[in-house]
Amino acid sequence: MHNTLPLLKKTTFPSISRNNLEVLQVNLGYLCNLSCTHCHVNAGPNRTELMDRETINQLLQFIDLHNISTLDLTGGAPEMNPHFKYLVQAALDKDVKIIDRCNLTILMEPDFQDIASFLAENQVEIVASLPCYMEDNVDKQRGKGTFNASIAALKKLNQLGYGKNNSDLILNLVFNPQGATLPPEQKTLELSYKEHLKEQFDVVFNQLFAMTNLPIQRFGSVLISKGEFYQYLQLLEDNFQPENLDQVMCKNTLSVDWQGYVYDCDFNQMLDLPLGSAKQKIHLNDLTQQSLTGQSIKTLQHCYGCTAGQGSSCGGAL
Repeated sequence: MHNTLPLLKKTTFPSISRNNLEVLQVNLGYLCNLSCTHCHVNAGPNRTELMDRETINQLLQFIDLHNISTLDLTGGAPEMNPHFKYLVQAALDKDVKIIDRCNLTILMEPDFQDIASFLAENQVEIVASLPCYMEDNVDKQRGKGTFNASIAALKKLNQLGYGKNNSDLILNLVFNPQGATLPPEQKTLELSYKEHLKEQFDVVFNQLFAMTNLPIQRFGSVLISKGEFYQYLQLLEDNFQPENLDQVMCKNTLSVDWQGYVYDCDFNQMLDLPLGSAKQKIHLNDLTQQSLTGQSIKTLQHCYGCTAGQGSSCGGAL
């Protein structure tokens, strides 16, 4: 689905270029059991786009050729791709670190009850979305009942050893603001999350990632409906911090869509912006022998979302 929002403009955002490629962030498809208001992918239960086995095998070949160290799986709900387990196990055979960006509630769905155990057995790192530790706020953003399902999933993961001090099973949570604001200071918010979740639900986790919402796709449409789109763009630009430029995720990460086309980041993927200075979309098969180090990164106004305030990446504040 193409972005239908007002065109983002070229800006004075500083030119940036790629370092060595280390991470592949792969969108396994837009199918999801949720339809969250902050979703920049427009994922949902009625989406049919899913990466097929052929493209997954091409992905595995790319990992070998470029010595990829981390495979970051996202969606939609990546676990809903029928080849999810195949990809995880094949990548682990290559000694690649696997991250699963999990919405938590999928772990409680009838057809996916075994996924939590599968992730634990394969020592997959989980980055789980929990946009607030208060039930009303989560259900407002993600749908009625999602908070309780998320807590049940967290308890399930804790029982498997995830998030505990003496365990190698890493469980990190993700916070997103409810509206057109920057996230609060990450470490302070993490302490609040840990205190509340432990006291109220006996739930533990490793780190909290505070991420800025970017004004594209579904969240962008919400901003348009409220008349806040351009105001939010200005907020991001006004809070630009140049010291964040060296740490933005596009420096060492390549984003791959469900068809195998590559982009500078997940957000550029959703805006259908070709890689770097390319005029047309490039498939990962076309990069088999090509190094990306030193190549320019395509930037527009939305890039201020990653450099505003404390900064924002798929690993939280910069």
